[in-house]
Amino acid sequence: MQTTAGASDHPMTDRVVVVTGATSGIGQVAARELARKGATVALVGRDPARVAAAAGAISRETGNDRLRAFAADLSLQADVRRLASELRLALPRVHVLLNNAGAMYSTRGQTSEGFERTWALNVVAPFLLTHLLVSRLEESVPARVVNVASAAHRGVHLDFENLQGERQYSGYRAYARSKLALVLLTYAWSRRLSDHRVSVNALHPGFVATGFGRNNPGGTGAAIGFFAYLFGIRPDRGARTSIFLASDPSVAETTGQYFVRCRPVASSSASLDTAVGERLWDVLAVQTGVPSDALTRVV
Repeated sequence: MQTTAGASDHPMTDRVVVVTGATSGIGQVAARELARKGATVALVGRDPARVAAAAGAISRETGNDRLRAFAADLSLQADVRRLASELRLALPRVHVLLNNAGAMYSTRGQTSEGFERTWALNVVAPFLLTHLLVSRLEESVPARVVNVASAAHRGVHLDFENLQGERQYSGYRAYARSKLALVLLTYAWSRRLSDHRVSVNALHPGFVATGFGRNNPGGTGAAIGFFAYLFGIRPDRGARTSIFLASDPSVAETTGQYFVRCRPVASSSASLDTAVGERLWDVLAVQTGVPSDALTRVV
């Protein structure tokens, strides 16, 4: 199975890709390399100036002038809804949704909408954005959803009495559980879209040397940066599996899988519990106000 991709490999000149968290790290690399393949790429970032700058830089580097910049704070459902509306207006087709944005917070905090920050960004945002774009994906088949999860999902279980750290909070465990939730949701989406020609897969990018985690104050951010410097892989390597799942013809019909280094591997036993995945789906449907039994309805 191919593990690298170049500009001439699997051209995407007729494909439209949405990449969240596209202003730095593996998200920016994935956006750049998919643009290099000729795709129309919609970059999503929190800061309008940064996302516009990233789109401009990628356009100049790749010679692709079909880069679009969209700004949204994905930790806020109101912004996710606005973003989805803007994407639907701007993009007649969406062939790939790459849910890449994510973060870890060493101390518990809440968004202005009352959700714990890790949960809001890592779980609620990809769930809601996928829901709001699924009709566009279905109109663009064959289409793909790619969720950037993490090997951190191993060794944890969801505690439905403490999903948002209400009773006890640990930054790493909150992050690990959010990635477990994302893998569970990947499988739940794949079950629902198995007959719709929309594939849904998750991946572990590796321990990548990026700015991830350095948003945390004091020793936590410094420690993450130090270990990333010592042991982290380059962002271009970390982005390979995202690019592979977004573009490679060999996985066009593959769905409901968890990938590491461009190969499907078994995810944790906790992530394979269908009953937990369905319970999580119902919880998120309530949290977002999205009908749990309707895939294509836009709220």
